[in-house]
Amino acid sequence: MSGYRALRATIDLPAIAVLIEEGGDITVESIGEIPCVATAADSEQCLAMLLQRDGESLPQLLLRLDAAVAAFYKDGLIDEVNIPVAPELKKRKPISRR
Repeated sequence: MSGYRALRATIDLPAIAVLIEEGGDITVESIGEIPCVATAADSEQCLAMLLQRDGESLPQLLLRLDAAVAAFYKDGLIDEVNIPVAPELKKRKPISRR
């Protein structure tokens, strides 16, 4: 895995695993000026859209996304992207990928 550090620990993402098994997907990407957004969707709708928080690692973001997917059918969509967000979250610098 040239250029990438190996994962040091395995994380359990059961809600995401079921979502993908049932034809859904997750995406982690930058959107416009927002450096990192994690989304989850099934074949019909978006289930969650989360902003990576300052100091939050990718595994931590994926754990929050898994929890949001698990809670979707009870609590509804968690959307941190299309709601008013503090400017410092939208304009923070991306985490260095050494």
